[in-house]
Amino acid sequence: MEHYFTNNQNLRSEIREINFSLNAYNFIFKSDNGVFSKNKIDYASLFLVKTFLEEDKKDIESILDIGCGYGFIGITLSKVLNKHVDMADINNRAIHLCNMNIKENKVDATCFASDIYQEVKNKYDLIISNPPIRAGKDVLKAFIYGGLERLNKDGEFWFVIHKDKGAKSIKLELEKEYSCLLKGKSKGFWVLSVKN
Repeated sequence: MEHYFTNNQNLRSEIREINFSLNAYNFIFKSDNGVFSKNKIDYASLFLVKTFLEEDKKDIESILDIGCGYGFIGITLSKVLNKHVDMADINNRAIHLCNMNIKENKVDATCFASDIYQEVKNKYDLIISNPPIRAGKDVLKAFIYGGLERLNKDGEFWFVIHKDKGAKSIKLELEKEYSCLLKGKSKGFWVLSVKN
């Protein structure tokens, strides 16, 4: 079983386009085999973006989409908020697609290769992610706790997780040390925001 968080150089390329609209903005995303949600915009990612966009975001200047895949979350936020977004992923094909999608959608964004936060040098007001739950609990925690270390003062880490994949237990764990708020629930998915 190939996972979207691994690199398989032998996987056949079959690029396809996904058309998407949100708040009167139109997007075209190029996708391919070997990346997450290759045929359609992932519901959890869309729910995360919509929930976040309901917030007051005027103080946010720096954004990182970690585990960005072909760039849906970061590119959508960049266009709607008119902000620069950094994006990072471990999957080389996802990075290639993401860079194509940045150009296609004419947004101010940068995408680079990083094993979670290994190549992330900056701190951010917002780090946002639909983390790869199938990679296991240790990877999920590395996404969350690594993100919390890379937030500016008053920064927030936003992520989406299904209630059957440990949402309740991770929320309880985070609440021991951090402010962790449930921002929305839909179809079993929870959107959580965490701050130091």
